[in-house]
Parts: sequence; structure tokens; C-alpha cells
Amino acid sequence: MSENEQYEFLWGRVREILRNTLSPITYNTYISKLVPADVDGTKLVLKTDTEFFANFIGKNLADKMKEAFRKADTGLTDFALMVEGSDDIVFTSEEEDADDELGSSLDPKYTFESFVAGKSNEFVFAAAKAVAKNPGADINPLYIYGASGLGKTHLLQSIANYLSLHKPGLRVLYTTCEKFINELIDSIYLNRGGNNRDLQARFRSRYRGVDVLLIDDVQFLAKKQAVQEELFHTFNALQAENKQIVLTSDVPPKEIATLEERLRTRFEGGLIADIQPPDTETKIAILKQKAFERKVILPTDVAEFLARDSGTDVRTLEGRLTKVIFASKLHEKPISTELAAAALNEAVSEEHEAVTADKVISSVCSFYKLDKEKLLGKSKKKELVQPRQICAYLMCEILNIPLVSIGKAMGDRDHTTIIHSRDKVTNLLKINDRVAKDVEDIRNIILKQ
Repeated sequence: MSENEQYEFLWGRVREILRNTLSPITYNTYISKLVPADVDGTKLVLKTDTEFFANFIGKNLADKMKEAFRKADTGLTDFALMVEGSDDIVFTSEEEDADDELGSSLDPKYTFESFVAGKSNEFVFAAAKAVAKNPGADINPLYIYGASGLGKTHLLQSIANYLSLHKPGLRVLYTTCEKFINELIDSIYLNRGGNNRDLQARFRSRYRGVDVLLIDDVQFLAKKQAVQEELFHTFNALQAENKQIVLTSDVPPKEIATLEERLRTRFEGGLIADIQPPDTETKIAILKQKAFERKVILPTDVAEFLARDSGTDVRTLEGRLTKVIFASKLHEKPISTELAAAALNEAVSEEHEAVTADKVISSVCSFYKLDKEKLLGKSKKKELVQPRQICAYLMCEILNIPLVSIGKAMGDRDHTTIIHSRDKVTNLLKINDRVAKDVEDIRNIILKQ
């Protein structure tokens, strides 16, 4: 019997108990669709379709599921849930607070103290701090917009982290527009036929029952009328109770395609603050801060060198710093302008060689020994998902082309999928040394071809 067959056998025994315990509707909607994926100690890891399903099961069915595991007497006593296509655990039965509003979505490094304010962003920085200190007071809503990579998410999460520390009694909800959309869709889908009439009510209660609502990337509201309708009513409900709303976007409200007039006027009813690209002095300060966070000494002359011709966004700036730090470790040499020039000259020369999307894809395929068709296909097997995400990340980092073009090269995927992949790998680089090494090795393969 293979491992998968063993997992299915074990889960089958538990599933039969649940079939006799739960109502047919509950069983067919939630339990029957779970697929066993792994065993971790005495815990069975189950896959589900969406994060909404996982959270619902964890919140409402965890006790009955644990009881079924005990009755089945398989040696397994606990379970965990993960979403198809992801390696991240969404829920584990040992968690006591699976419904935490902030959850693991916040990065503790995103604070006001770690945000480098300069002439280009001091106004929006001051506005964000004012909101954090007095939510629902003078600035409501706060709408922050600017190009990608300038620190909008940093400021938004800084507000949430500040409130969680200094005003723990407030209910604060940080989310992305994409997650808001997906949760709304899930609540509607699961409510079809009237089987789960309370799901939409729970969704609305979750978003309308908070003291502070923070939504990132609201430009994704474009052309989504049903979502705009829901957000409009959520907005009204919160404002009626003088609750704080903070939004971020790549563009001002008037430039969001097909944004309803009534929603646009509400976005514009508070303070609209744009975040501008940093000037040279601010870039140097950012580099110093990033190096400090990595426990690296960065000489001022090197910071000045890195700040030159670094583009307009902070991510590019941090990427240049990463290359130099890596070169320093690789060659076991202290950071200097000479080392930085050597590390970045490779990138400059490689740009002249016109790195293409095909070159990135072929390099990733070669590194992981994968067929191009499988990498770009629709399979959500574990061995394909992460290489696919790394491929998208490297395209975003190396190629100067729109996200839509990257999505097309990656098998006609939506640009939101590319953004998710880029952000997923960006986070993994901070905590997973193996992924960081793989990315650097593949980058070297691409740039040396």
C-alpha cells in the first residue's frame, strides 16, 4: 500500500464516523471534499479548496472532527488544513485562536519605526501615524495611493501593528482586496440553495463589526460590481459608527476603472495622500535601515553608490542591496564600492543581453528538471507550485515588462496570480534559506547565460 493509499484508508475511517455524525448537507459541503495529503506525527494534514472552507471547518467543526479521530482509533488524534496549491497550513486543531482578526497576515517588521520617512513621503507617513493614534477621529477614511514598491503595505500594516500593541481592545481587521473578494465569493457560493443562510451574515459581521478596517490594493475593485456593492454597504455601516477605514491603491479613486460614483465619493470623502518615489537622501537612509535589519554594516559610500540609478521603487533598491550582501558572503569579502560595482556590473551587462521571459522559464525548468509544459500548466502538485512561483518572482525582479505580460508568458495567468506568487516568494526569502539559495542560484544561471 502506497503512502497516499494509507492516508486515504486512515481518513476513510474518520470520514465514516463524520458521515454518521453530521447532517448530510454539512458532510457533503465540507467533509466529503477534504483530501488527505500527509501525516505529521499524530496529525493528518487535509487539503481543501479555499481558505474560507478551511477557516469555516476550523471554527465550526473542529471539535466534532477531533472526536471522530479519537473514535476511529487509527493512532491519529489531530488534524491540520491546507489550501490546494499552497504549502502553508491554514488551520491546525491545536490552535486556540483560529479566528484572530489580524492572524499571521501581518509582518511584525512593518512598523512606523522601521519605515524611513523623507521629503517624498513625510506627509503620508504623518497621516498614517495620526490615524493609528486616534482612529475614527479627524482622518476618516484615509486613502493612500502610489506606485508599487513605495511602502503602502508597510504603512498599512504599521497602523495595524501599532493598534495591536497600544490599543489591544480595538477590533482591527487587515486584509487585501483580493482576499475580501474571495471571501465574498465563497460566502455567496456556499449559500446557494439556501443551505447555509448564515454564511453571508457572518461575512458581513466580520467586516462590519470591527473598529478599524484596513484594505490593501483596492484597485482590484475595477469591473467587479457585486464586490463594490458589498464594500459600499460595509463602508456606510462603519462610517455610521465612526469606525476607522484605511485603503491603499496604485491609483487615485478616479482612476479605478468602472468604480461606482457613490463609492468613489466615499473614498474621496476623507484624506487622499499619495506616496512619492524616494529622493537620493531617503534612498540612502532606507539602505542603511535595511542593512541594519539584516545585521550588516553598510558603509555610507556604498549606500550612495547603490542609491544611484536604482529606479524609483524600494523593492529595486532592496534587490540591489541583496545582491551586494550575497556577493560579500559568497566571496567572504567586506562590503565595499568595488565589491558592489562587481556584483551589479553583472546585472548591467546581463540587461544588455536582453533577458527574456523564455530564458527565465527555461532556467527554472533546467534547475528543477521540469518540463516547460508542466511548469506552465494547471497542475497544482507540490513539486510544481513553488518552482512556478519562483519563476514568476524572477520575472518580476529581472524583466522590465508589465505584470499582464508576465502572466501571459506564464501560461495565460491573471496578473493577480503573478502578484501573489511574487509576494509569496518575497516572504519565503526572509524565512526559508533553501528557497533563498534556489532563487539566487537560478538568478545566476539566468544572468550568466
